[in-house]
Amino acid sequence: MTGANDDDGNDVARAPWIPGPRRAADDHADLTADPNSAPEAAPEEEKSGVEPEPDVPVLSHGVLKSLLGAWALSACSAGETKAVEDHLTACAPCADEALRLRDAVTLLHEDRDLDLDPLLRSRVLENCLGRRPARIPVPEWVTPYDAETARLDALLRDIGESEWHAPVRLKWYDGDRIVRRKATVAGVIGHLLAVDGLVSSALGLEDPLGTGTPELSPSERTEAFWSGLDRPPNRSIRGPWREQSHTLIRTVSFAGRGVADLTVTYKDFALPLRDSLLERAFECWVHADDIANAVAYPYAPPSGAHLHDMIDLAARLLPAALAHRRRTGLASPARRLVAAGAPGRSLHLEVEGAGGGHWYIALDSPAAIGSPEQTVAQVAMDGVEFCQLVAGHISPEEAAAGQDGDREAIKDVLSAVASLSRL
Repeated sequence: MTGANDDDGNDVARAPWIPGPRRAADDHADLTADPNSAPEAAPEEEKSGVEPEPDVPVLSHGVLKSLLGAWALSACSAGETKAVEDHLTACAPCADEALRLRDAVTLLHEDRDLDLDPLLRSRVLENCLGRRPARIPVPEWVTPYDAETARLDALLRDIGESEWHAPVRLKWYDGDRIVRRKATVAGVIGHLLAVDGLVSSALGLEDPLGTGTPELSPSERTEAFWSGLDRPPNRSIRGPWREQSHTLIRTVSFAGRGVADLTVTYKDFALPLRDSLLERAFECWVHADDIANAVAYPYAPPSGAHLHDMIDLAARLLPAALAHRRRTGLASPARRLVAAGAPGRSLHLEVEGAGGGHWYIALDSPAAIGSPEQTVAQVAMDGVEFCQLVAGHISPEEAAAGQDGDREAIKDVLSAVASLSRL
């Protein structure tokens, strides 16, 4: 972005003119003043309608460049804003970067739809936070839940009034069969609200089912929430659900490190808070995909890193799920028990694509350790397809998996994967 100076004939690079950010009302308000006190006499500048010039700090090029992200978000002080804008008139590289940041910020406006790069929001925020980090950052293990709730909220903001009542066909795997349940888009958000309430209760926050609610499983909580409504849910359910997710993220961010190991009880099982929020992120994505299919809207899987964490959680839960199926007669008996913490017979789970990796699943005891040396079978699957099996959206027989080795072990593990699903 350069141009020639027509006045003197020299080719001098000029920075493009960039409009300043919109000024916020609270940039000029005196928040320390007593509202009950008598107003002071206005300075001469205010009487004349001329605002006083801000104190402009003298800043180096590096500092001014680091302020560009905050400037694009209108987060600089008046003095910093003036210093940055003065710098932009003389520095073409910084002016070009400022234009790109300002354009990116406009794409974050809530009236935009989802027909944008799904990673755009993350890249812009990462850029801004890299230049001016948050005082209270969101813990890394909370970011999958933060990202998936934000993506679902963007989808909900983009659908029409009538689509909130569009039918959604929920299904999951129970025992050895797929179970189906009809709901609506609003009903699915009510389901997420009710089950997220388990995490809220563990943190001492308000339960959407009300105080004194007995211990219920996720399915029981959902049915209780649905039956307790006076009328079918509509788009008004979005506000309470989103506020609850924001409150969970804020509470965990301010709570500190120890909160990650807090136990969240699901009646029949329990998870540490770290894994519970990852499980809630997974279910949020799965049901967002259900909603997107119901309203004919494209919806992408989570980022590779978040998808990997979700697959890793499922892999860690598989030995216990396999042992539970064995106790109920739904899986073959253990063949060779070993001491707790010792390597035992294993299945090599190879997940391909974004978020993929290699896991070794202990077959005979949840206390054993998966071992490459004692692998008796191997299963290879695409990452998204594996998650569809975890969600119960496809049966073990429908899973197009590459299989090799002990057929009985493969059948037992794929069935255990599907058994992780529920309403």
